[in-house]
Amino acid sequence: MRSEQEAQLAIEKHSDMIRKVCFMHLKNYHDTEDIFQEIFLKYVLHDVVFDNDTHEKAWLLRVAINSCKDNLKSFFRKKVSSIEELTVEPSYIDESNREVFDAVLMLPPNYKNVIYLFYYEGYSAVEIAAILHKKENTIYTWLSRAREQLKSALGGELFE
Repeated sequence: MRSEQEAQLAIEKHSDMIRKVCFMHLKNYHDTEDIFQEIFLKYVLHDVVFDNDTHEKAWLLRVAINSCKDNLKSFFRKKVSSIEELTVEPSYIDESNREVFDAVLMLPPNYKNVIYLFYYEGYSAVEIAAILHKKENTIYTWLSRAREQLKSALGGELFE
């Protein structure tokens, strides 16, 4: 089990990234906050020592993506609808890039993940392949297909 200091440091370093990844998948502020807490609880209870900060960040990303997928597959999520749809927008969405962000949200999960990790977090395709446990060429293919979908969704000729 990790100390409170280690957990606090990890939250300070990686909280924005984890919230963005979760919001991209869940598209709901409240679910994002719930999963965020679960991820850092798993981090505190995970007693393996990380090789470096990059290894720790990759582990947190992997846990975030898997937790979001599990949440989306859950019985509760599939079978229960809320009385009202809340439209609370998180503060970390920049209004100047809202159209692009909305287009990224509409992508299939695999494409959404690689676009986020490549453009927002600055990972290379090789690093993304390691994080997602996929082949490097698969990542290049997903990036290419995602770019094409974004290009058509955002108006094509502006991005040529």
